Amino acid sequence: MRHRVVITGLGAVTPLGVGAETLYSRWAAGECGIFDGAGACTDFEPSEVLSVKEMRRLDRFSQLALVAAGEAVVDAGWDGELPYDPMRVGCIVATGIGGIQTIELQHDVLRDRGPARMSPLGIPAQMSNAAAAAVSMKFGLKGQMFSVVSACSSGAHAIGCALRMIQYGDADAVVVGGAEATLTPFGFGSFNSMQALSPTGISRPFDARRDGFVMGEGAGVLVFEDAAAAEARGAQVLGEVTGYGSTSDAFHLTAPEPSGVAATRAIEIALDDAGITPDEVDYVNAHGTSTQLNDAAETAALKRALGEERAHKIPVSSTKSAVGHLLGAAGAVEAVATVKTLATRVIPPTVGLEVSDPDCDLDYVPGEARPLVMSNGHPPVAISNSFAFGGHNVTLVFRGAEA
Repeated sequence: MRHRVVITGLGAVTPLGVGAETLYSRWAAGECGIFDGAGACTDFEPSEVLSVKEMRRLDRFSQLALVAAGEAVVDAGWDGELPYDPMRVGCIVATGIGGIQTIELQHDVLRDRGPARMSPLGIPAQMSNAAAAAVSMKFGLKGQMFSVVSACSSGAHAIGCALRMIQYGDADAVVVGGAEATLTPFGFGSFNSMQALSPTGISRPFDARRDGFVMGEGAGVLVFEDAAAAEARGAQVLGEVTGYGSTSDAFHLTAPEPSGVAATRAIEIALDDAGITPDEVDYVNAHGTSTQLNDAAETAALKRALGEERAHKIPVSSTKSAVGHLLGAAGAVEAVATVKTLATRVIPPTVGLEVSDPDCDLDYVPGEARPLVMSNGHPPVAISNSFAFGGHNVTLVFRGAEA
């Protein structure tokens, strides 16, 4: 028997500000955190919340993760003693790239001052698992701890792993999320050379004028708990994660397979895993990167997986329209936003969507937020898609809490 998995805590640091509520409320208000072609966390001041030691030892992506995790843990009511045996509490913090700022800084030291002057903290700070290790040590989480690295689907894959850990009885709870901080010369230069970034610096998913993604930074963290254990301790329940599907395009290193066949299958697997049909899906949080190929392929996948008629009835919106593409953190931040959407029963818009594209013909919630209409009277259900370089396709299914 698989255990049910509920969500009891949320945390986020994004270009819209610090806090999960800030992320959701500002996005729902149609605000955008992108300026000068980047989604920077300008309101994030690590020195206000982290110790001098943490500041010195951690790359920015780990600092973002620590702050988001701190919010999520407090939100879950874990701000005192852990409610479970620490050996039964896991920690998964994903990233697509890791400590790129540290790598660039140490490269400069190597070039200008020689290898003898490089920091012994360079390798520990840039490791992809550094954020997971930092969160684990900060909060005393002694169960399974690791990172997931699968480009822009990293955060979503991490959530899928956390779901399985609790479902199969390997953990009572998991602190899970993703973090990324790639707004650096190497980050911008590399993505720009691929012609992946928007030359206009505007993120407008599904709009006919879309011309590439806008890179952002940030972190999203959720606290998952075994439903029975959470109920026994009287925890608040913000929602439930019920399904996970993952496939590979096996097509191209950076371009999505145009028909969306493998992405379709990821959605179908996730729905089957959750035990629901397309008629029960009330909202889609799209991957929606604002690239020509991805948005069209995702639209095709949604129509194939949900059925043409049903797909046109389900509202779809993209968090990336408000914060840009947070790469390895995207899936986790979008999961936070999706859970908040289900809790408030209000769907945020796809910001900046003004010109329709015949290849993207679904209801992308242009203009302003709208009430979420629930099918069949049950607590609302949403799917969240994350696709990635390498051909990764991940779909997660969330259910809102009882009103």
